[in-house]
Amino acid sequence: MKLTLPFPPTVNTYWRHTPKGVLISASGRSFRSNAIAAVYMQLGRKPKPLDCAVEVTVIIAPPDSRSRDLDNYLKALFDSLTHSGIWKDDSQIKRMAVEWGPVTKSGYVEITIGAYQAVAA
Repeated sequence: MKLTLPFPPTVNTYWRHTPKGVLISASGRSFRSNAIAAVYMQLGRKPKPLDCAVEVTVIIAPPDSRSRDLDNYLKALFDSLTHSGIWKDDSQIKRMAVEWGPVTKSGYVEITIGAYQAVAA
């Protein structure tokens, strides 16, 4: 399965500390809503959650050429896919490949999800 999603917020802006505890920020909630809508639109339905181990390939196309930490964008992305129903939990990810894509005006993420095939015994 291959999906294109909006550019996610960094983990540094995904959480907010409040007197009530740690919450997902407004930008995190907005991203989640937009990502779920993109999943439903691309699949034409709400997905049935995968229940097997998965491997993912992620291409993150940033909106500009600022220096960024690649790994800081995965939390919001994987959480949104859990909430959209792609899988039961992102702990099912057993292998991932992540790389930067081209700088693109609004940025985006392209994720390919498949069944995990172990290479080591």
